[in-house]
Amino acid sequence: RVRRIVAPNKSDAAEWLGVMREAHELGFKTTATMMYGHVESDGEIIEHLLRLRELQDATQGFASFIPWSFKPGNSPLSKQVTRGAHPAKYVRIIATARMMLDNFPHVQSSWFSESMQAGQLGLLAGADDFGGVLIEEEVLKTAGHERRSNEDTVRTIIHRAGFTPVRRDSFYKLEA
Repeated sequence: RVRRIVAPNKSDAAEWLGVMREAHELGFKTTATMMYGHVESDGEIIEHLLRLRELQDATQGFASFIPWSFKPGNSPLSKQVTRGAHPAKYVRIIATARMMLDNFPHVQSSWFSESMQAGQLGLLAGADDFGGVLIEEEVLKTAGHERRSNEDTVRTIIHRAGFTPVRRDSFYKLEA
């Protein structure tokens, strides 16, 4: 239901899961994202997580789960949804995902999509990844949502939350 409303011209959930299954069976690692805070119910969020968990049980192909809240901004969906989700919902989703997706090696708390403060709270709620400093990002930028930072600031925010930052590549290999 949600994909039909949010992305009517794109594949449905079953087709997307099928593509991910095939990619995993070919040896590709992928990420699973979830945009929330628009037309979905809490039950549909849980259904989304359960479907991801089921596919991960079968393939072990997801490297991480990354939730992010809808930003109304200039997007076409903003005609239907004018308010974004409260940061407290983000923290609850991170905590729920950490428990439900215990078969995912990583859950990301994104300072970029939410805020530095919400990102810190996400780490405290169970995320083990804070994202990174983006070189180029177009999806949220198009919606009128832009955030900028640098490595020193990101490291400081992680330290202030009580964690030790490390640099990693896109495959979660730690860099020296």
